[in-house]
Amino acid sequence: MSMTEPSAPERLKSAISGFFFTPRDRILAPVLPARSKAGRALVLVIAIMTFLAALTGGAVHLIADASRDWSRAIAREVTVQVRPTPGRAIEADVATVAELAHAVRGVEDVKVYSRAEAEKLLEPWLGSGLDLSELPVPRLIVMRLSRGASPDFSTLKALLKERVPNSGLDDHRLWLSRLALMADSLVAIGLAILALVMTATAFAVVFATRGAMSGTAQVIDVLHLVGAQDRYIAGQFQRHFLRLGLKGGMMGVLAAMIFFGGLGFLLGGARNLAAAEQIEALFGRFSLPLPGYLTLLLIGALVAIITGIVSRITVYRTLGGRE
Repeated sequence: MSMTEPSAPERLKSAISGFFFTPRDRILAPVLPARSKAGRALVLVIAIMTFLAALTGGAVHLIADASRDWSRAIAREVTVQVRPTPGRAIEADVATVAELAHAVRGVEDVKVYSRAEAEKLLEPWLGSGLDLSELPVPRLIVMRLSRGASPDFSTLKALLKERVPNSGLDDHRLWLSRLALMADSLVAIGLAILALVMTATAFAVVFATRGAMSGTAQVIDVLHLVGAQDRYIAGQFQRHFLRLGLKGGMMGVLAAMIFFGGLGFLLGGARNLAAAEQIEALFGRFSLPLPGYLTLLLIGALVAIITGIVSRITVYRTLGGRE
């Protein structure tokens, strides 16, 4: 079966169709190469910035969760301290306080700390192995409140003042207010750092976009001559830098996930160490929950979106926004 050659009009029509209907990404492929030294450098910068942003976001998440846990735990506990006083029987005073505490409506449980337990509470500050028998160590009675209960302790305070004058009740309100202020301040600082990192990433993309435009200035002029609009050229740059942003963003997020997962695993295996116990007391088990990892992914996606949008705006403004 013989093949006939196309006629001259058909060849001309095919050439014109191939020029105008070739996918635009293929036309501009030489203008913005997918792999270049500048592109790899920008991916590395974006990965580092994303890693720092993800670390900040994860730390903010841990602080917020720890503060919420502290507040819930402390808000449900009220402490009565009985100080040893000459002329008074400390055990009788402790029993009186426990009896009065049980009578308060809304109290779920009352725990009386023995002298040995009270001395153990002092070990983090005084060290272990000390003989505290000669010291007037106060005794503690902790009342645990029912969930949602808010009892009135004015009557209890009056009874304690009358029957056990060497005692003092602490509902931790001052501590809770200071704790909330500290946690809110740390969260605000973390969000400010996150915003600064995002801003620095945007500036890096601006400079990279301008550099890419300088390197392709002649090609952009030719595209203008053949009728390409600034909107189209800006879209090409946006897609190119969006791909770079996604690549760098996912690299940074993956590194942050490995960091948090690895640190949580190491601290989980070293719980007997004093430093690990202190960190766990402040930040829980230092392991991000599922919403925390979703926050890291959101930060990576946000970095990629910022990269694409900033590159488009930069190209559009540099070209003057011609249609």
